[in-house]
Amino acid sequence: MSKELIRLHDLCMAFDDELVLDHINLYINDSEFLTLLGPSGCGKTTTLRIIGGFTTPTSGDVTFDGVRINDVPPHQRQINTVFQKYALFPHLDVFENIAFGLRIAKVAEKEIEERVNEMLEVVSLKGFGKRRVDQLSGGQQQRVAIARALVNRPKVLLLDEPLGALDLRLRKDMQNELKRIQQQMGITFIYVTHDQEEALTMSDTVVVMDKGRIQQIGSPEDIYNEPKNAFVADFIGESNILDGVMHADYVVEFFNRKFKCLDKGFAPMEPVDVVIRPEDIEIVAPEKGRLQGTVTSVTFKGVHYDTIVDFKGYKWLIQTTDYHEVGEVIGIILNPDDIHIMKKSEYSGMFGDYSSYSAEYDEINDPDFDAEEAEEDADDED
Repeated sequence: MSKELIRLHDLCMAFDDELVLDHINLYINDSEFLTLLGPSGCGKTTTLRIIGGFTTPTSGDVTFDGVRINDVPPHQRQINTVFQKYALFPHLDVFENIAFGLRIAKVAEKEIEERVNEMLEVVSLKGFGKRRVDQLSGGQQQRVAIARALVNRPKVLLLDEPLGALDLRLRKDMQNELKRIQQQMGITFIYVTHDQEEALTMSDTVVVMDKGRIQQIGSPEDIYNEPKNAFVADFIGESNILDGVMHADYVVEFFNRKFKCLDKGFAPMEPVDVVIRPEDIEIVAPEKGRLQGTVTSVTFKGVHYDTIVDFKGYKWLIQTTDYHEVGEVIGIILNPDDIHIMKKSEYSGMFGDYSSYSAEYDEINDPDFDAEEAEEDADDED
């Protein structure tokens, strides 16, 4: 049975009369990897800063191990923070960067050596103690920052988008590394990101936020498979979100057809949002499908094709390993467990139609790259 470590009770935060956090209620267990996930400006970093003691909430309480800590300064909390900018000391080697907090706390030299060497091993940097910080890669600097935060043996580590500056391959490696470190150390990690894949990969619990409010709390599987509203369904993975009507328990109608589903507890004929994940849709010959549509665009994604299909003027995204050419008429079959029903919300009607489909990519700007020079190089090669 997990023990509760931190509780946020009715937390509000306003900057210049603008409500940034709107009555946040959340508890975090000991040794849990919890991720605050949401778009920029949703309040996740403000929540992290309040837990760390860098920001005081306008109203509400923060308790740690049952004790209210609203007025306890950051250095007196059993909490350390790793920021996106690692803030390492360039004039100190790796060993001294990690030892810095211990020296301030006047820990004995022998213990400093033992604890720093232990941390170097935990973050897979054994033998790097004498290296200068500027001789390290981004991923190695990241690990030094984590070791420095962990060497003081905090009960909680706060991580504010710490992998944001790393390239994709390194980020994936570090996700696995962070999860391993958290499990090995057995301490609570509270992680902030806007990257849904990162949240799903590492977390025990995901807290999805938008507009200063918590939209859903659950395991990665729950959040993905049973989103609470259209915002969560759209933010976590790709989703086709349609208007539907619940005729009765386990029966939903959309596009003038009734489908069996696994949901119940709605009022008879209640309007609902219907979520169908692109990877759950089976394409069949038109005459065998419950619905028929026309393929309007196909994008090859390596493992599968992102296939946009027009059903009566509404565009669906279907992910399939089979190629279907533009203009082809196809049928689809949906099983009851492919259909997820959500209550209508303020987000209804805002997401899910792929008529203006564009895959989202993280833009990595390369300051050394000059488009004109590239064109000139290409001309030279011709």
